[in-house]
Amino acid sequence: MTSKPIVGISTNETVNFNGRQISHSVGKRYVNSVMHFSGVLPVLIPPCINKDDLEFLLDKIHGIVLTGGRANVEPHHYNGPNFPEDEPIDPDRDRIVLDIIPKCVERKMPIFGICRGIQEINISYGGTLFYRVHQENGKKDHRMPTNDDVTLEEIFKPKHQIEFTENSILRDLVNEKKFIVNSLHGQGIQQLGKDLNVEACSEDGLIEAISIKNYSSFGIGVQWHAEFHPEREENYLNKKLLESFGEACLEYSLS
Repeated sequence: MTSKPIVGISTNETVNFNGRQISHSVGKRYVNSVMHFSGVLPVLIPPCINKDDLEFLLDKIHGIVLTGGRANVEPHHYNGPNFPEDEPIDPDRDRIVLDIIPKCVERKMPIFGICRGIQEINISYGGTLFYRVHQENGKKDHRMPTNDDVTLEEIFKPKHQIEFTENSILRDLVNEKKFIVNSLHGQGIQQLGKDLNVEACSEDGLIEAISIKNYSSFGIGVQWHAEFHPEREENYLNKKLLESFGEACLEYSLS
């Protein structure tokens, strides 16, 4: 049997059982999507891993997926204004992922950032974030509905249009100039990091997809949730992204 590439998936620190247990977790959607559409073997990376063990792990894997998460990256990582006191944070996730990204880039390893993941890539390259996109002049509300009876389908349904840039990798994947994507985020890219390309923007000008300049492998971040039902026709772009990521991981594993 042909061996599959091994892909690390970032996890988040969550509190369960009324504060009695701390867990490292990630949505099942991410794991299923990379297994079935990227054709890889996923392993979860706990945010408490130490630096020496991280180096060892990165030498054993062939790609990295940076997932979404409820907590936002703390603003001291990009000289942003302080969060309100009640803002959810995940300091270990911040630390480990912002350490992982440059190590993966040095190895030319495939990197796929989703939602929070695109923001982490941008920060790692010196970029900044809007704390609340909907509070910025000229920007729309990109957050998900939060009423108690909202269904998962309503949360993740295609919400707004994005337009690909002239030489966008994503544009080539689907042979289209525009696409409709879901939207579940409060923060967003403000200043683009150095050595990153803009791949797509929403109708209000917010950056929705980026790539690493002159990267010899797959190095892409998207602001929407590409892991949600990529098999559906309306999510065809996400399927193509996952497949392209998987191909890059296979190539990396054979190099």
